[in-house]
Amino acid sequence: MTEPLLAVRGLRKAFGALIVTDKLDFDLAAGETLAIIGPNGAGKTTLIAQLAGDVRPDAGTIALNGRPIVHEPADVRARLGIARSFQITTVVPTFSAEDNVALAVQSRTAMQMHFWQPARADERLREPARAALERVGLSARAGVRASDLSHGEARALEIAMALACRPMVMLLDEPMAGMGHDESRAMIDLLRTIKTETTMVLIEHDMDAVAQLADRVMVLVAGRAVASGAYDDVRRDPVVRDAYLGEN
Repeated sequence: MTEPLLAVRGLRKAFGALIVTDKLDFDLAAGETLAIIGPNGAGKTTLIAQLAGDVRPDAGTIALNGRPIVHEPADVRARLGIARSFQITTVVPTFSAEDNVALAVQSRTAMQMHFWQPARADERLREPARAALERVGLSARAGVRASDLSHGEARALEIAMALACRPMVMLLDEPMAGMGHDESRAMIDLLRTIKTETTMVLIEHDMDAVAQLADRVMVLVAGRAVASGAYDDVRRDPVVRDAYLGEN
């Protein structure tokens, strides 16, 4: 049997008396797109934060390609191949689009450069930055300050920042958040092409996006996986319809 790219066993996290991840087990196969859905407060973002290394679980294990990483900090996990985007765009607003991607390459490849100004001219940063911007359709906006990009462009920029580091696993936390219809459709089209090149964990409330992008859907309720499977199968699950989709 092929070893999963990402293996999670017995993951648990509580904030005081509130359990947000409750003995969670799941695998992620190489090349798979796993969508995680669930009601607000289900623990989806906290789970992503634990996978990325931004939040330390209370118990359980996480393995990437068979290597235990649960005790590794976020920067080490990034260099091992885990890239994360957030619900709220985290770009540097005063930097150009290209500068933001180049900075991501620098920070995630552990280049020993202590001053950003001279690093701006380094082709080891610039080449992957330009390639990533082209990949997400932002080549023409490379010199534009991030603060002057549209919301949809800023979200695409964050995807470019993740892609520039050639991750094994991309953790995407509501990439369509705050987008209008046209921007959402453009993001779905972008992610549909990206999913052929990498492995993704996707948190998303847009069920149209989930239906189009996910190879498998896992439903979280109160930190527990109550269902996992193909999108159509999960939609028909009576527990899911009652707990999340609001159907009887």
